[in-house]
Amino acid sequence: MRVKIFYHDHCFDGACSAAVFACFYRRAFDAQAEFSYAGLMHRPGGSFGDMRFDADEHAILDFKFHPSEKITWWFDHHQSAFLTVVDEALFRADTSGKKFFDPAYKSCTKFIADIARDRFGVELPELAELIHWADVIDGAQYADAETAVNLAAPAMQLTLVLEGSKDRQLRQAIVEALQEKSLAEVAADPRVQSAFEPIRARHERAIELFRQLGECRDGVVFFDLTDEDLEGYNKFIPYWLYPRARYSVSVSRGAHRSKVSVGYNPWSGRARDHNIASLCERYGGGGHAVVGAVSLPPEEVERAKAIAREIAAELRD
Repeated sequence: MRVKIFYHDHCFDGACSAAVFACFYRRAFDAQAEFSYAGLMHRPGGSFGDMRFDADEHAILDFKFHPSEKITWWFDHHQSAFLTVVDEALFRADTSGKKFFDPAYKSCTKFIADIARDRFGVELPELAELIHWADVIDGAQYADAETAVNLAAPAMQLTLVLEGSKDRQLRQAIVEALQEKSLAEVAADPRVQSAFEPIRARHERAIELFRQLGECRDGVVFFDLTDEDLEGYNKFIPYWLYPRARYSVSVSRGAHRSKVSVGYNPWSGRARDHNIASLCERYGGGGHAVVGAVSLPPEEVERAKAIAREIAAELRD
């Protein structure tokens, strides 16, 4: 059996979801299954990009619902999982028993592991460390902001590489390695470390840029990064540098999109009174209640800036 896994690219939870699903599938259905992987990125207008359905079965993990009948498996935990009401109706009407959605989960990785255990009787104890860290990282369940920014843990190093590396083959090699090795072993791989070192340097540069560019006012810290080569960065840096900020809003520009990023600081000591996914959905974006984003074409950077300012203004005390 040839199985193709589409997963949320440049994302630790997406990579871990792909690894857990592959292990579950081998255990439950076909120990000799051949897997291929394709990363998906959120694009302006909700486009999935060029998807090739060239396997016997296809799975989409940690990403929005796709209405194609060729999608056999689907798992997601984002509030904004459905682009249209028609897509949601198709999901609700599905009787395959292979498509699952629960926005209450912090990570898609743990969601898949729990479904594997509860619906299919498949336990994956060898992946316990992976599942734990995916839940911590995607759910921002760190003890404090400093822990989230510190790169000592192998999982944090892998997160930085997966988010920041432009080497698609390396990112997919990490997905495969996570199925067989510990996080420490995967992070210590010379190829991973070679990619990690320059990304760590960019991480340190990002910290300095955030110090310089941050505008913190009335509980919101705002960053305009459109003049910087900093499309990907550790989203917890703002909370480490500006611990009293309840929310962060940033706008950045890359080769494929202009992006507005919005987040809630879980260590601010103040309750969240906005659903960030719902806020981003107004502008065609989405996410979770505590973190979300809006993607626009790269040439619409001025509109992205305007949206970011509007969102920041609404979130301010």
